[in-house]
Parts: sequence; C-alpha cells; structure tokens
Amino acid sequence: MSQPPPGAIAVIRAKLHDIRVTDADLDYQGSVTLDPEHCEAVGIVPLEFVEIWNKHSGARISTYVIWGERGSRCCVLNGAAARTCQPGDAVIIVARTSVQPADIESMRARVALLDADNEVRQLIEYRVGRDPQGRMQFRAVPLRGSRPRPEGARGRRRVAARAVARAALPAIGRRAPPAPPKRRRRPGD
Repeated sequence: MSQPPPGAIAVIRAKLHDIRVTDADLDYQGSVTLDPEHCEAVGIVPLEFVEIWNKHSGARISTYVIWGERGSRCCVLNGAAARTCQPGDAVIIVARTSVQPADIESMRARVALLDADNEVRQLIEYRVGRDPQGRMQFRAVPLRGSRPRPEGARGRRRVAARAVARAALPAIGRRAPPAPPKRRRRPGD
C-alpha cells in the first residue's frame, strides 16, 4: 500500500456496521465477499482494502473486498480470514482514507447500520464541524429518506408482539399516558 502524504491522518471513509457473517470459506484465495448493494450504499469499491472487526471474538483483520451476488446480503470471509469468524458473527467493516487534519470538516463518512438479516436499516453520515465557539464537534446525521427500522425479522416480530400484548391488556390495567407538565406561574402572569 502507498504511504499517506506527510502530515495526513487516517480516517474512516465508509462503514458497514453489524453486518452478519453469512459464510467462511477457508479454501478460497482470500478477501471478503460482499453484496454490491451494501458496498454501493457506503462507497466501498472492489479490491479496496478494509479492516474487519469481529464483535464476537474481538479479532481484527485487514483484507480486500470482492463483490458477490447483487441482492444476496452476503458477507463471506475467505482464505485465512475465514479462521477469524463464524457464520452469524456480527462484524464491522471499515474503509479508510488519509486526509490532512485541516480537511476533516469536509469529510462525510457514510455508514450503513444493518440488522440481523443483513438488511440496511439506516444510512447515516459522520460529520465533523465547529460549534459557535469554534470547538470541533462530531455528529452522526441520518440521511434523508433513511429511517431507523427495527432489527430484522426478529425485531419486527418483537414490535408486533408488543403491540398485540398492549392491545390484549384490559383497559383498566393500562397505564394512563403521562400528564403534560404543569406550567409554573411567574410573577406578573
């Protein structure tokens, strides 16, 4: 890999957060196979080096991306990387870039939050800016048209089960909604 320019820092450029490993193929030549739709959502390109952090085992590896079947929601660790995970493990896949510290505020790192079924449930951008006093600040900003959704099929079932349970409670057993806060009278009101 090429060396970053003098003074540059490594920063996140793209991230697939909580993507589940769908397979591990020890006999393949190496790499991680990803669904092109996931990659396009955050801007990861074929042959790009990425870091993979396994939330279950703590393993951290570096490998390159190859694209699998579009729409498959796959995340397959190949070759030596296959020894670092098991199907079902939640991993974080990060692509990096190098920037000069003065350029950090123009960065817009794209992040896809995935559910247990490897469906994108929300897209966000990491942004660095300045507050009114000129201090640096960080924000995770949901992208337009991207709304948080419950976690996969299991999450949808949990939400539906809660709704059914609430509807089945007798009316007298339900809690009343909280009363609005009382407004204090100020002298002269």
